[in-house]
Amino acid sequence: MSKSELSKKDIENLLPHREPMLLIDKLINIVHLKSATAIMYVKKSGFYVQGHFPGQPVMPGVLIVEAFGQAAAALTAHGIDPKEYANKLVYLMSVDKARFRNPVIPDCELHLEIEAVRSHGRVWKYKGTAKVDGKRMADAEWSATIVDRKE
Repeated sequence: MSKSELSKKDIENLLPHREPMLLIDKLINIVHLKSATAIMYVKKSGFYVQGHFPGQPVMPGVLIVEAFGQAAAALTAHGIDPKEYANKLVYLMSVDKARFRNPVIPDCELHLEIEAVRSHGRVWKYKGTAKVDGKRMADAEWSATIVDRKE
């Protein structure tokens, strides 16, 4: 039985991302290859808000999409057979229906609720909603593929 929660260290063991580009801090409420909630601690000290925008920091929407992708990659990597995932990477292929409804202001906990909609071979389709304190901040649909890692 796979774990229903992953720490940042667990995520580092699944994804190639490292600081400062590893955006998600943990993955909770994991339903095997179906859904999960990623938690991201959005901080004023984050590289992504230092110049976006001085005096009125906002997390860039494109990084919310990146965090969605990382959460989906961690969910998928965690769920598939480790032998099948060895020497593989998950690459974002497309982003559809991205909507940024409210600005994400630093010093908050961003919850990224993601769902694997379907998979066909190495291609996966996902959808997600980003929330702060239960308020919808953004949502999107995206697809990704599992590729061989180049040596």
